[in-house]
Amino acid sequence: MKLDCDSGWIEGVGHEPSPNCSPRPANSEIELIVIHNISLPPQQYEGCWITDLFLNRLDPEAHPYFQEIAHLEVSAHLLIRREGAIIQYVPFNMAAWHAGQSSFNGKERCNEFSIGIELEGSDFDQFTEKQYETLINITNLLISHYPCIKKGNITGHSDIAPGRKTDPGPYFDWERVTSNLKW
Repeated sequence: MKLDCDSGWIEGVGHEPSPNCSPRPANSEIELIVIHNISLPPQQYEGCWITDLFLNRLDPEAHPYFQEIAHLEVSAHLLIRREGAIIQYVPFNMAAWHAGQSSFNGKERCNEFSIGIELEGSDFDQFTEKQYETLINITNLLISHYPCIKKGNITGHSDIAPGRKTDPGPYFDWERVTSNLKW
């Protein structure tokens, strides 16, 4: 896996460019990684639904739950599937629309200075070995390229949007991830 810092894309992974992104503010540094979980429909894995949501083509008639979310314009930089495969939707030099109303260490609008990583999963299921391996590898790659991501600057969506979000959920093994990072 190799990161092209000029383009913001990782080489050797799937790319599905999402329109749901915006330029980062001038002089903004990437200093935070936000971990999420997502499954569409809820607690169902595999399929194209997450990509369809991030590309604004989710069919509201395909599942009753989709009627509630098909209008959303959201994205993440990366999705890590259950088998460990990565799909990149937004280059890292752009702000993905993953955090919504959020705050980290008193700094608002986390999309502007963070990278959003979605794990295919839910608050009710364990994540897979392959997902942890991939997440640790990709996080180490990001740390090596973005020096403003300091120890402690990896957090969950629930931490930057408390009361509004619960992901990555109670089954996410923070110790496993953070103890394998190369600071």
